[in-house]
Amino acid sequence: MKALYETTIINNGGRQGSVYSEDKTFNMKVSKPKSLGGDETTATNPEQLFAAGYSACFNSALELVLERDNVKVDKSEVKATITLIGDKDHGGVKLAAKLEVHIIGINEEQKNIYVEKAHHYCPYSKAVKDSIDVEIVVI
Repeated sequence: MKALYETTIINNGGRQGSVYSEDKTFNMKVSKPKSLGGDETTATNPEQLFAAGYSACFNSALELVLERDNVKVDKSEVKATITLIGDKDHGGVKLAAKLEVHIIGINEEQKNIYVEKAHHYCPYSKAVKDSIDVEIVVI
C-alpha cells in the first residue's frame, strides 16, 4: 500500500538530549521529568510527545467520522494523559493512556457512538490496541 505520509525523527542523548527531524522542521530538547530524577526544565519528554500526538490524532479521527456522517458539532477537544507505570508482568515500565473526549453540540448517545468510531479509525488507537491500557472518558 502506498504511504500517505512519512516522517523521521532522530534522538540523541535519550531522555537527556534532543529530538529532531531530518529536514530540521522539528527540533526539541528532551529531559527526564523531575519525578524521574530530572531537573526542573521546560524541555519536553517522550510521554508528553506521545500525549500530544495521540490527542491530535484522535481528535482528527473524531472530526473525520463526524464530517463523513454530516454531523455538526460546536467543538471537540481531546485531553490525553499518558502515564508511565511499572510492568509487573515483564519488568521495567510501560505506558497507560486516558483520553478525555469533550464534544459540544450533540447528545450523549451520539457522543459515545462517534467516540467509538473515532477509536476504531485513529491510527494511534490501532497502534496501541492490546499493548497498553486505554481508558476513554466521554464528556
